[in-house]
Amino acid sequence: MNFTLLQIASSGNAVSYLPIVLQLIFAIGLIVTIIIVSSLLGPKRKTTDKLQNFESGIEIKGNARQPMAIKYFLVAILFVLFDVEVIFFYPYALNFKQLGWEGFFAVIMFVALFLAGFIYIFKKGALNWED
Repeated sequence: MNFTLLQIASSGNAVSYLPIVLQLIFAIGLIVTIIIVSSLLGPKRKTTDKLQNFESGIEIKGNARQPMAIKYFLVAILFVLFDVEVIFFYPYALNFKQLGWEGFFAVIMFVALFLAGFIYIFKKGALNWED
């Protein structure tokens, strides 16, 4: 019985994972080496200007931990929610001929639920900014 390395690797043994393990060890070693070398060779001058928070060239005004209106977060969450729902139209647009009437009614039901959610949000005043 004469097995080659390719036959052993294709049989699903631990040997078949050797290239992945070697690549992982090499990547981790490279990351650790770069971090250590950059901390040893990098500049170590700490001035008050360098330790100050960077605000994209804008003067710092007050504390960043002040309360913010929940409306901003609500609009962001609603945007993500409706944006993800719109992504589901893409597979239908690609396969609308193969899906036939059953697929058409499924998309109509999806759009109806989508609009019902939008009407609910609108009636609850989630998009009303004058509070």
